[in-house]
Amino acid sequence: MTKGDIVVGLDIGTSTVRAIIGELDGLNVNIIGVGTAKSDGIKKGAIVDIDKTVTAIREAVDHAERMVGISIGSAYVGVSGNHISLQPSHGIVAVSAIDREIGDEDVERVIAAARVINLPAEREIVDVVPREFTVDGLSEVTDPRGMIGVRLEVDTYVVTGSRTVLHNLLRCVERADIEVAGTVLMPLAAAGMVLSADEKKLGVVLVDVGAGATTISVFERGTLERFAVVPVGGDSVTNDITVGLQTGTDAAEVIKRRYGVAQISAAREEEKFKVPRIGNSVEKEFSAVDLAYIIEPRMQEIFSLVRDEVERMGYPNGLPSGYVLSGGSMLLKGADKLAELELEAPVRIAIPDYVGVRDPSYVGCVGMIKYVSRYYHRQVAAAASSVKRQRSGGALQKIKGWFQDFI
Repeated sequence: MTKGDIVVGLDIGTSTVRAIIGELDGLNVNIIGVGTAKSDGIKKGAIVDIDKTVTAIREAVDHAERMVGISIGSAYVGVSGNHISLQPSHGIVAVSAIDREIGDEDVERVIAAARVINLPAEREIVDVVPREFTVDGLSEVTDPRGMIGVRLEVDTYVVTGSRTVLHNLLRCVERADIEVAGTVLMPLAAAGMVLSADEKKLGVVLVDVGAGATTISVFERGTLERFAVVPVGGDSVTNDITVGLQTGTDAAEVIKRRYGVAQISAAREEEKFKVPRIGNSVEKEFSAVDLAYIIEPRMQEIFSLVRDEVERMGYPNGLPSGYVLSGGSMLLKGADKLAELELEAPVRIAIPDYVGVRDPSYVGCVGMIKYVSRYYHRQVAAAASSVKRQRSGGALQKIKGWFQDFI
C-alpha cells in the first residue's frame, strides 16, 4: 500500500522504455517502482512501429505495477528529439487583485498570454518556459509572486514540437491503456534534478547521450536558453562493435555494457572475452583493449559533435560550469575522462540519488517525477489558500491546467 499521492513518468527512448512510479510524501519524493522494456519500434527518437512501441510501453508499465502492487491509469510522458524547437514569446497582463499583490493566478494568466502565438499547422505547443518577469518596468524578476504591481510581463520560450511525432507518441501511450496526464520536456525535467542553481545561473551544458541521439541543452541565467539534438548516440557505438567483432547486435550490446571502456589507455589487455561470430559456430577471443579501439573513436566523435554544436549556439569558449553528462552511454568506464579531454572543460556525470535507479540513463525519467511534484505542491498550496478565502477550489483542476497538452 502507498501512503501518498502517486505520480508516474514514462520515458519512451530509442533502446528502452522506462516507467517510474513516484510517491509524494509531503515535500519528499520516493521512487517506489521501476519498469523497463526493450524498445524495438523507435529509431533515433521517432516511432517507426506503433504496435511494437505499444507492447514495450505495456511491458514497462506492467513491470512497474508488479513491483508496487498497484494499477497505473495515467502517466506523464517525456518529450524530446530533433523536432523540438524554442520560440521566444512575450506576455502582458494586468494584476487582478484589489491590493495589487501578484499571486499564482496572475502568473498563470501571463504565461497563458505568452502561449498565444502563431504556429504552423504542423507544430504543437509542448510547454512554456519563463525566462524572466517584469513588474511595472522592473525587469529580471525570477518569481513575482508576493510583489506589488499593476502590470505583469513575462519573457518566455515556447517549446514546440512536430504535431505528427507528438500525436503518434501519445497515441501509443493511449493504446497501451494509459491516460496521458501531461507532457514534460525531458531536458527541463533532468535539469531540475541534476543541475544546481549556481550552475544554471552561471551557465552549463546538459548533455544526454541516448541510444539514438544526443540532446544538448544550454542553461544560462537560471533557465533553458538553447536546445539542439545531434543524431548520433550509443547505438552507433553498438553498431561499430557489431561490425568490428562480426557479431550480432544483441551480443554487441552485452559486450559493450560488460567490457566496454571509453579510453584505450584505461583498458586492460588481460581482460579477455569470447564473442559469437555471425555465420560461424566458433567463438573468437578478444581483449578489452581490442574493444576500446572500437569504442573510443566513436565516443570522441560524439563529444566532438557536442562541442561543435555548443560553439554554433554562440559559446565558442564553452560555459563557466562546464558540462553535465547523462544517458546510458555514460556507464562506459572512462567516459567522463574522455569527455574532459575532448570538450576541454569540467565534466561530471549525473546520477539520480535513489535506490534502484542510480544510473545515468534514469536521469530524465526520475527528473520527470521531481518536476511534476514541484508543481503539484505549488498548486495544492494555491488551492488550499483559495479555499480559505473563497471556500472553493480544486488542486487537480489547477494541475491539469498547468500541464496543458494535446488531449
